[in-house]
Amino acid sequence: MAMAKDINEVSRLINSTFYWTVDAFAHRRVRVKATISEIVRAGYNSIPIIAVIAFFIGVILAFQAAYQLRKVGAMMYVADLVGVSLTRELGPIITAIVVAGRSGSAYAAEIGSMKSAEEIDALVSMGINPVRFLVVPKLLAMMLMVPALTVLADAIGMIGGFAISVTAIEIHPQIYYTQTVNALMMTDVVTGLMKALAFGIAITIVGAYEGFKVERGAEEVGLRTTASVVVSIFLVIVFDLFFTMLFYYFV
Repeated sequence: MAMAKDINEVSRLINSTFYWTVDAFAHRRVRVKATISEIVRAGYNSIPIIAVIAFFIGVILAFQAAYQLRKVGAMMYVADLVGVSLTRELGPIITAIVVAGRSGSAYAAEIGSMKSAEEIDALVSMGINPVRFLVVPKLLAMMLMVPALTVLADAIGMIGGFAISVTAIEIHPQIYYTQTVNALMMTDVVTGLMKALAFGIAITIVGAYEGFKVERGAEEVGLRTTASVVVSIFLVIVFDLFFTMLFYYFV
């Protein structure tokens, strides 16, 4: 019964979120300032940590690829492995995990604190739908910024792979560049961006749902915040598996 209740509540939140999102565009009622504020919080402020992590991931991938490819004398294919792995898998996943830890948890804490302080009830009493007022700007920001941050992570990760490949691994820069260009296809980039979009939506919905579930005060806010991160990362992996299988069989 508890699971059925949770599924029903999540479904209602998803329906309400997308309804008010479409309504905001249809009637030109998008909260632009709030959306920009969320873009800065979720996107711009995440750039430093994502850039550092992506660079190190690119370096690690290059070393691991070189370790295996050296055995068969195919060191030039390090570039292929780094580029494709980042754009299709690691770029979107690393970005989503960082955003879930930073922004998804912040969404749950913000909405949860408002719920425990009865500010959500105050919005309802004033005739303001809390989903339209609080969740829609966050959803729009995440739908824009998670793919954008993924592109940034892909680029910086490939720079990291390139830097270590032309120095420590001793691959010629022109060979690395040519192999990367030849290996990457538009489907690789599109696959990663579609995953990133789905991840952004999932993180927003989970953060909002956990926030709205707060009932017993500040202690529960912490528990729901932690739960939002765990559930978001779990869903990121599940969605990644789904899209990987989908693109493997149909693209």
